[in-house]
Amino acid sequence: MTEVLANYEDVLALDEEARKLLFTEARSANSFSDEPVTDEQLRAIFELTKWAPTAANTQPLRVLYVAKGEARDRLVEHMMGTNQAKTASAPAVAVLAADLSFHEHIPTVFPIRPEMKDSFEANPEGRTKHALFNATLQAGYFLLGVRAAGLAAGPMAGFDADGVDKEFFPEGRLRTILVVNIGRPGENPWFDRLPRLEYEQVVQHV
Repeated sequence: MTEVLANYEDVLALDEEARKLLFTEARSANSFSDEPVTDEQLRAIFELTKWAPTAANTQPLRVLYVAKGEARDRLVEHMMGTNQAKTASAPAVAVLAADLSFHEHIPTVFPIRPEMKDSFEANPEGRTKHALFNATLQAGYFLLGVRAAGLAAGPMAGFDADGVDKEFFPEGRLRTILVVNIGRPGENPWFDRLPRLEYEQVVQHV
């Protein structure tokens, strides 16, 4: 087993450069350069990550890109501590949210079981749980999409989620789960690389 694990790269379909871009050398950025992020890049991130799986293909993640200016200033007010400066200076910022009424799209996205729309409509608690879990799953895909676009992501949970919801989603349909700064790495963008758990600490075979 040890010999196989030592050469795990040999069985992966991704080449070394792709592994570095998406995983092994990718980092969560704390500062960004002034190089702009284009609308085409932001669109490409979505177009790639929309293909990743969710339960019953429900796709509850919603993305709000917040441009610099008045809208960004409103968002920064709800960020905590040093996250305020990070979000204020990032070339692009995405607010990721879960659509609690995702079930309205079930006849389109899961046409083999259109009746699931009514089942979720009758179960608000289960619908919310489903939305938050699957949107969080999609948030992970989104971060990989940012990296696939050759950009760095700075995901942050340090913010007043209720405040962001009231500011940008006052109708109550969307619930914020993550704020992601996006751009090219700036000056001293990384903390030291932190350790990862070993295979034997995480994985079991039965």
